[in-house]
Amino acid sequence: MDNKTIEIDKVVHVAPAGRRPMERIEAVGLGLLLLAMLTLFFFPATLSGAFDTVLNKVKPVVVDVFLTGQVGVAVIISVIIGRLLERLGFTDAMMRVFMPAMRAIGINPAVIIPSVYNIFGDINAAGRISGPLLRQAGATKDEQKIAVATMVQSQQSFSTFMLGMMALTFAGVNVFAVVLIAIFGPLLLSPLLLSRLVYRNVRSVDLLAAPRFTPNIDFAPMLFKAAREGVELLLLVLIPAVALVFCVIGLLEHIGIWAPISDVLERGLLALNIHPETGVLAMLVSPTLAMGKLQAMAATLDPSLVVGSFVLASSGLPLSAVFGQIPVVWAECSDLNEKEVMLAAVLGIVMRLLTAVVLAVFLTPLIV
Repeated sequence: MDNKTIEIDKVVHVAPAGRRPMERIEAVGLGLLLLAMLTLFFFPATLSGAFDTVLNKVKPVVVDVFLTGQVGVAVIISVIIGRLLERLGFTDAMMRVFMPAMRAIGINPAVIIPSVYNIFGDINAAGRISGPLLRQAGATKDEQKIAVATMVQSQQSFSTFMLGMMALTFAGVNVFAVVLIAIFGPLLLSPLLLSRLVYRNVRSVDLLAAPRFTPNIDFAPMLFKAAREGVELLLLVLIPAVALVFCVIGLLEHIGIWAPISDVLERGLLALNIHPETGVLAMLVSPTLAMGKLQAMAATLDPSLVVGSFVLASSGLPLSAVFGQIPVVWAECSDLNEKEVMLAAVLGIVMRLLTAVVLAVFLTPLIV
């Protein structure tokens, strides 16, 4: 082998004739290296202090709340309950109720599939399963946008729903009324309003065969699989996402700019009758974590704040899902591009925020 080639793992790469020019990202890396060296020389405690701040911010949530706390156990149990209800035909029963309602509204019945499937939580699976079904059912692009906007108005995790019900109970709120209006109400009202006011290219069709979502596996394997799914959700999805967001928050806190950001967000949510701390958690971190904290203090809070926070958390939040996960999944599985999916999801979240405000202000006095 001469000096013109380099052999790595049996793959021969021919060296370029001249020296490779420096890329922009390499210049950024050199700048960061220089900054790190200067920081270590002049302010050696800065980096260690930043790491310590992040560690102290992440550890109480990841370890004390999820790994050894009530919220982590609740996530696993809620997945088991959700899959048990699904095995007992609950999802297909709701399809039988809501699909004819969509036909009565005058839109493709398949529009409601992602929202109903998402009741038990898994917003990514709802997109992967429902996108192709909407295509097969001949849903227009406007109807697919309605499906997205409606789907994000139900919780993206069944554990959020279970913990939220505990919070409503501890606050002395009529759980049935809140669940009926806040969870099932949008399944009818959202397609009706959107099809009349925003996405008007809709048509009613008759589906020859409704999709079946009840699994045929035996109960014992299904329960074990559900328990494993709950652990995977906890360890592979929730904890990494929470750790990442709190890592960023810890860095911003160390720099000194998180406090004013948090203050603005909390003041805005409080003005909307949504509990500030849990509202911020639902928007930026995890609705499941938000409901876990809410149920721990719901008995001492104004019931309207509990209702508002529950309704907001029972959605497609956090924002990372709205602007990241949902557009990517639906762009792959439907006729929509990422921008169209994102706009529909944002519209759905805005409707959910308005629903939270209306129910917190006007419904709570009637059901406490």
